[in-house]
Amino acid sequence: MKISIQKILRQEEGFPFEGEVDVSELESMDNDIRKVGSVEVAGVATAQNKLITVNLSIKGKMILPCARSLVDVPYPFDIHTVEVFSIDTYYKEEDESEIHPVDGEILDLEPFIKENVLLEIPFRVFADPEVIEAHALSAGDGWTVVEENDSTDQIDPRMSKLQSLLRDDKNENQ
Repeated sequence: MKISIQKILRQEEGFPFEGEVDVSELESMDNDIRKVGSVEVAGVATAQNKLITVNLSIKGKMILPCARSLVDVPYPFDIHTVEVFSIDTYYKEEDESEIHPVDGEILDLEPFIKENVLLEIPFRVFADPEVIEAHALSAGDGWTVVEENDSTDQIDPRMSKLQSLLRDDKNENQ
């Protein structure tokens, strides 16, 4: 999403804008986003002195893995943020500064939109129990899930002969 700085400077009450931005590039980065499409962006850019303040609202939905079962979990997000840009040609960006320099006559908001979407990723998400149950495995190669109340005392087949000897010994003692 690119906005001309001249359009922003002409509007005294602020320059409103809205549109969709494709952030699907975030899927290929090293993070947990399995799927994310376009996000809806709306905001107002206002100029004051040599600074441009952009109030952004970013809405969308991403698919993240469940922390318990790795099932896809839809995660809607609604981000409200303020970004400040300097149009001063002599401004130098500092490491700790929250003011971003603008090169040229176009303000490109796409990198800042992507950054805010990445910052919105939660530490972990959980799917609904019904979804986990529907996708859970109950058996595999050489294993099965056994509930506590389903377990029975089974004798190891290697010990069955020993068990019969113990029974014979009890019968002799009586």
